[in-house]
Amino acid sequence: MKPNDPAVSRPAATPTIPDSHLANEKGLATGKVGVLSGAILGISTVAPGYTLTASIGLIVAAVGLKMPAIFIAGFIPMFLTAYAYRELNSDTPDCGASFTWSTKAFGPYVGWMCGWGMVVATIIVLSNLAAIGVQFFYLIIAQIADRPSIADLGTNKLVNILTTLVLLAIATWVSMHGITTSERIQYVLVGFQIIVLFAFAIIAFVKVGAGDAPAGLSFDIDWFNPFTGLTISAFAVGLTGSIFAFWGWDTCLTLGEECKDPQRTPGRAGILCVLSILLTYLLVAVAVMMYAGVGTDGVGLGSEANAENVFGALATPILGRWGGLLLFAAILVSSIASLQTTFLPVARTMLAMGTYGAFPKKVAEIHPRFLSPAFAALVAGIVTAVFYTVVTVLSERTLIDTIAALGIMICWYYSITAFACVWYFRRTLFSSARNFVYRLLFPFLGGLALIVVFVISVGESMNPDNGSGASIFGIGLVFYIGFGLLAVGAVVMLYLRARHPAFFRGETLPRTTPEESVPAQ
Repeated sequence: MKPNDPAVSRPAATPTIPDSHLANEKGLATGKVGVLSGAILGISTVAPGYTLTASIGLIVAAVGLKMPAIFIAGFIPMFLTAYAYRELNSDTPDCGASFTWSTKAFGPYVGWMCGWGMVVATIIVLSNLAAIGVQFFYLIIAQIADRPSIADLGTNKLVNILTTLVLLAIATWVSMHGITTSERIQYVLVGFQIIVLFAFAIIAFVKVGAGDAPAGLSFDIDWFNPFTGLTISAFAVGLTGSIFAFWGWDTCLTLGEECKDPQRTPGRAGILCVLSILLTYLLVAVAVMMYAGVGTDGVGLGSEANAENVFGALATPILGRWGGLLLFAAILVSSIASLQTTFLPVARTMLAMGTYGAFPKKVAEIHPRFLSPAFAALVAGIVTAVFYTVVTVLSERTLIDTIAALGIMICWYYSITAFACVWYFRRTLFSSARNFVYRLLFPFLGGLALIVVFVISVGESMNPDNGSGASIFGIGLVFYIGFGLLAVGAVVMLYLRARHPAFFRGETLPRTTPEESVPAQ
């Protein structure tokens, strides 16, 4: 289809999809993404630099020195769920991913709520990305000008909100015009932040070995054992932060229709992405723990002053002034690069929901020149700006609350997707050992772990002490952001059912159960 084809600029139609192996034609560019580039886009969305500085404080506050164990515990359900995504994508490459697959497995209501969870989770993380970028923007200026007071602008509510909104506006404009960073530039940006993070960790280890570290802890293999020294509630809260830390790898799957091999490339890219992220997290986590410890004084990882920006406190002590500036630049690059790639899954999920009639048809419009879901990106940008402004006004520590809430959202839609794999392929689960492992055992265990964490985390989120301390009527703000927004979704769904009944009658995206399906490699 040519870019100037009039059909591209019209809202996508909502045909019934008769063959589960064929993705719906939505007007997106095809054959553009390979395994390595897909993994790079996934890593860019995860944004290890941004994620670590935003999540370490939350995880340490919950589990202390057990942070490496919690990262591994968070990785396991992600890794198991990645196989569910791979199997479902091998059957139906579709940019709607979780929404499309859960609808085909469980019907329109479960599918819609799964898609809603994914969209809201992405909007939350977009606000976080912009906020972290703003903090490091002012940190860099302060470092260059040698005026530490400039860094305080990042924590001034008015300045923070205004600067964040400007950054979001720029990112939204870029995403609408389809000028996502080229693959070569993404290689550079991801490579830069990973190299700087590894250098940061290695230098921290060297300082610990030389006795030039505030804590100077000795390595302990027990840090990797999640079965000792943790209560269930502490484990759940820490695991919520860990699951957030791996969020974003499924971007590879929302690009399935744009991949060179739609049935195999996305799954391979997703698994490569999560393995690379785990290695990075464990290295950095152990390094900063041994260097700074988990105390509440000075540069300790348990300090409330450092909780939302761990690298801001550790960069200069470990790397020196100009080395610290390099780390600040890496985090800023991480946030900005991820801000662009994170628009990919939310816009494409909204595009699919609009195409199939689950959202208003307007969000299914494709830009005639850039072949991008421009209107969906605009809506995501506007909602993100409003969300961030409201939460920042209500909470003194916005990032802590939104990260905890984001973990709840992620557990919600990932677990539904994992169980969707089991149910969708239920007639072929025992036809081979391969199907039993990849379509039943791995997805079921991953989904079960995630749904347990979801239930516990929702309960813990009601306690203001498990977030920033902000509350409404005595109930923690995390609960309202996490579970509350899911409840809002149910109301929106009922409204849309009245306005757009075809999807909810199963006419545009019917439930199907394949007798045979294409095996993923």
